[in-house]
Amino acid sequence: MPVGIFDSGLGGLTVLDTVSQKMPTQSLIYFGDNANAPYGVREPADIYKLTTIGLEKLWDEGCDLVILACNTASAAALRSIQENFLPEGKRCLGVFVPLIEALTERHWGDNSAPKEVSIKKVALFATPATVSSRAFQRELAFRAIGVDVEAQACGGVVDAIEEGDFLLAESLVRSHVAALIRKMPSPEAAVLGCTHYPILETIFKETLGPSVKVVSQAALVAESLMDYLDRHPNMRGTGIVSKFLTTGDPRKVSDRATQFLKRKIDFEHC
Repeated sequence: MPVGIFDSGLGGLTVLDTVSQKMPTQSLIYFGDNANAPYGVREPADIYKLTTIGLEKLWDEGCDLVILACNTASAAALRSIQENFLPEGKRCLGVFVPLIEALTERHWGDNSAPKEVSIKKVALFATPATVSSRAFQRELAFRAIGVDVEAQACGGVVDAIEEGDFLLAESLVRSHVAALIRKMPSPEAAVLGCTHYPILETIFKETLGPSVKVVSQAALVAESLMDYLDRHPNMRGTGIVSKFLTTGDPRKVSDRATQFLKRKIDFEHC
């Protein structure tokens, strides 16, 4: 059966691309809610409603397992979805878990007391909604002590990427990095807390400097999915990336996606 990958727009393609490279025989269906992007400036109730609508569309496509490849949806809606919305036999996973596991060097199921970790100063770059939710800080605090997190809401970056205006997106990234450095002059690690941001990972690295370890989610999520499917083989499927769905203009979204992935991508309207 196919695995669904959900995002508010095009950012989740960074996850899909890495997953398809690591698991070339796994069938995938991508859903981008481009008509309602970006989610990062929306209220939590609105994010929850839009995310559940997208999940139902992916379930209708036969996806029993869906990855929320959207940090905003993972931060604002995932816990409520897992507790109150999932029907029997369906699974929904977010993108925070692999990230927290990597930073704390412990598995999600390890419920022992929080421990000190090697990285003490973390810069978090995310959407305004993800930052305001404080979900990253909350989950990190359950597992690690002594970590100082400085969050920077990166307004406008997702909008610029969705519109294909990379000059503006790069300028905004440099501005947001500078703003964070004024608050935390010497971060040890920087978390790109939005799946759109790996598209500009080289700009983040260049602006932050070589001493800062930049943590991007796509590879971590792909490895976590591989591990999950090894433990739940009934949710594994075979085939190729079979379908790309969007609530936006299929031609425009297809052009942007082709530009991002540097291969031909054709979206269908849903």
